[in-house]
Amino acid sequence: MPTEVSTAVEEVYQSEWGRVVATLIGMVGDFDLAEECAQEAFAAAVTQWEKDGVPEYPRAWIISTARHKAIDRIRRKSRFEEELEPRLEAGNIDVSTEPEVYSGEIPDDRLRLIFTCCHPALALDAQVALTLRTLCGLETEEIARAFLVPPTTMAQRLVRAKNKIRDARIPYAVPETSEMAPRLDGVLHAIYLVFNEGYSASSGDQLTRADLSAEAIRLGRLIVELLPNSETIGLLALMLLHESRRAARATADGEMILLDDQDRALWNQEQIAEGVRLVERALTARRPSPYAIQAAIAAVHASSPSGTETDWREVVALYDVLAQIAPSPVVELNRAVAVAMRDGAAAGLALVDAILARGDLDGYHLAHSARAEFCRRIGKKDEARRSYERALMLTRQEPERRFLQKRLSELES
Repeated sequence: MPTEVSTAVEEVYQSEWGRVVATLIGMVGDFDLAEECAQEAFAAAVTQWEKDGVPEYPRAWIISTARHKAIDRIRRKSRFEEELEPRLEAGNIDVSTEPEVYSGEIPDDRLRLIFTCCHPALALDAQVALTLRTLCGLETEEIARAFLVPPTTMAQRLVRAKNKIRDARIPYAVPETSEMAPRLDGVLHAIYLVFNEGYSASSGDQLTRADLSAEAIRLGRLIVELLPNSETIGLLALMLLHESRRAARATADGEMILLDDQDRALWNQEQIAEGVRLVERALTARRPSPYAIQAAIAAVHASSPSGTETDWREVVALYDVLAQIAPSPVVELNRAVAVAMRDGAAAGLALVDAILARGDLDGYHLAHSARAEFCRRIGKKDEARRSYERALMLTRQEPERRFLQKRLSELES
């Protein structure tokens, strides 16, 4: 297969999977059918584009092809009258004419998908996992790592969630504003995990996926317009402040750069300014949300001229607040890193050891890499080596693997 065609298909898959699946679910009303037909359409593109060339509007070609495959499947299963005709009458699919070469943007099509996935009839973790599967195209193994559970457990959750949506006939629609509150936690959590996957990819050759981060921020802006409160505003602020560092997070050849080593002149000052303004708005609420507190922490970093000049006392104090209102092992880990910067690596190591001793985060590579770093700083080379090796075994992202291998080599030398 020619390299240019292979590259084109991969690029469209990476950037457009969520839009393609969201559009197809709106047409056929079935998650599995939409995903399967989308996959078939991408497979067909490999052969067809090799013969005819890459079309002017690749996503429209994929959607058109997948739509026809869905119609064929429904007809073959003798469900045309039952499943397809009501949707034709509703205007979702018109099989009497050829599909348009290019269909215009539907600005909140993926937002509809998130609200469908995050229906309160589903468990919260199932809501978020289903969103990551359909919106990002993440594999079950990748989603399982995000939730720190076995892949088989996550696969079962996804199947149950899809069946629940089908059996309960949960509509593919953005609910009325008055009905959004029960779904908001799942929607915001899903958007933030989409952002995180774009900010630091869970696996693969690239450190980041800018398309996912940009889409999460776009969805965050839509949510703020629909329902402006401390949670939605805080989340948008948090994403903007993290995104402001993108240009400084990797070298030209894709090697990871830690926060303290980043060239802060490369940080996006417009995003920082907007993020800080949003943080100030979010913190005026009577009870600031966890997202607002996390955004406030990011704002402290954004306003610091260097890592050494960061107000680590303020960062630790904000993590203390966050640990009270939204306790979790990951929050504890992040607080331990801040404590290490304020009080020294030994203090951070004691906190991380306490987390791991409980059995929390043992499968989380960042916990072991943090422990390794603390051990390295205080001269415990053997312990540092073991923790780096454990982190290396757990991570699936190549830039992180190279960074950890470099740390191991430095220990040996």
